[in-house]
Amino acid sequence: MAKYELSDDSVVVIIGSGAGGGTLANELCQKGIKVVLLEAGPRHTIGDFVNNEWAAFSMLAWLDKRTASGSWRVAKDFPNLPAWICKTVGGTTVHWAGASLRIQEHEFRTRSVYGAIPGTSLLDWPITLADLEPYYAKAEDKMGVTRTNNIPGLPGNNNFTVMYWGATRLGYKEVSTGRMAINSRPRDGRDSCWQMGFCFEGCKSGAKWSTLYTEIPKAEATGRLDLRPRSMVLQIQHDASGKVTGVLYADPSGAHHVQKARVVAVAGNSIETPRLLLNSHSSRFPDGLANSSGEVGRNYMRHLTGSVYAIFDRPVNMYRGTTMAGIVMDEAGNNPKRGFVGGYHMETISLGLPFLAAFLNPGAWGRGYTRQLEGYENMAGMWLVGEDMPSPTNRVTLHANEKDQWGLPIPDVHYDDHENDIAMRNHAFRQGDAVYQAVDALRTIEVPPYPSTHNLGTCRMSANAKDGVCNKFGQTHDIANLFISDGSQFTTGAAENPTLTIVTLAIRQADYIAGEMGKKAI
Repeated sequence: MAKYELSDDSVVVIIGSGAGGGTLANELCQKGIKVVLLEAGPRHTIGDFVNNEWAAFSMLAWLDKRTASGSWRVAKDFPNLPAWICKTVGGTTVHWAGASLRIQEHEFRTRSVYGAIPGTSLLDWPITLADLEPYYAKAEDKMGVTRTNNIPGLPGNNNFTVMYWGATRLGYKEVSTGRMAINSRPRDGRDSCWQMGFCFEGCKSGAKWSTLYTEIPKAEATGRLDLRPRSMVLQIQHDASGKVTGVLYADPSGAHHVQKARVVAVAGNSIETPRLLLNSHSSRFPDGLANSSGEVGRNYMRHLTGSVYAIFDRPVNMYRGTTMAGIVMDEAGNNPKRGFVGGYHMETISLGLPFLAAFLNPGAWGRGYTRQLEGYENMAGMWLVGEDMPSPTNRVTLHANEKDQWGLPIPDVHYDDHENDIAMRNHAFRQGDAVYQAVDALRTIEVPPYPSTHNLGTCRMSANAKDGVCNKFGQTHDIANLFISDGSQFTTGAAENPTLTIVTLAIRQADYIAGEMGKKAI
């Protein structure tokens, strides 16, 4: 692994090592570019992972205090944990379930297709599906996505079998174990899935793609990556002209350092990325970096979510097998006749009994609730994920009073469900119930949203600088050598799990950054 001087202003500094940052780091290193990768969390190995939900959550999750506000259910149930993401090398690719779906063509043009919906800030992306298709293909090959590149699908567990028969009895046609970035056979030096069922706790077989043990080691092998774990970036610095010059960060001992940079790319997730830009305010940029539009932090999206669980008269053992290898895609299209625009997916999910007790009905108590938990062995589960509406008032802001251990304002995540989100969720609950009733469920349980993993928007792409934060390559409109490299740049959320698209955008962005550096444009 390389080690660069703090004064080396020829390096690209990347903040965050997850799907966007970790991928971008490897892509640039493979092109001969020097990279300093700063990660706030520690570096774990596969051997550190534990098949224990609360122990893994404590080890991997981003637990720095945040506040949640707004009318969304999460603000009531989890006021200091609006997001379920990771603070570790590899970021949330350590925790994600592996579902890898391309955004649909119409979802890049939501303002044109859905129209002007009151209370939303819908905007067409400045790119199209055609622009991304060659990069999607590269990402699917890199990640080993099943049902692409002649890679077979994963086997279906009992949880999927229950979903499959219920869905097909309702007439659904697009039901399978899905496109998953989890090896169904050995590939890329990693084993196939062991079907242990602890996908959210870190994959002990290494079958699930994660930048922790794919992109980052490959970048290190080039001799061009300087990875610095436990390095919390506090501020992005700039010169008198407004050009970014480096970053201020705290090392594991708490000492502060400034790493000089030619280019800075921010990939801290859709909460920490806008927070850092806002905390980097200066006399030249009093409202924060890249924020002349006032859009930094706005248009926060977290996907329509919710779950449906069903209890049967015999064991299902849903916890056995890959957590999310099961999907119904028939409701993912745009069909306003249902009473809402956009669409959603039904995806198998299983929580262990400890997490289920926390999430099934937060705050519940009494015999009725414990009876539900006692039905765990006979339970099947699905997660509902769909497109929520962007709104300028759904946003990440700096808390007026509370500060973190470095003296910086913590983020507040404000979110209100739009009426379109509520209509979609209610429809999804009804259809999820119907899927399980079609296979004779004794009862179904509609579970409210829990802390968000699909955090999107807050630094969105736009064709015009007044409408967003960055252009179609993630390059900020205001500062040419400052980039957004994570899900923050999503213009709208789409119905699909976002990781594949984040990786796709990172591959494309690496080509652009290398080209601009070669032309000395940045």
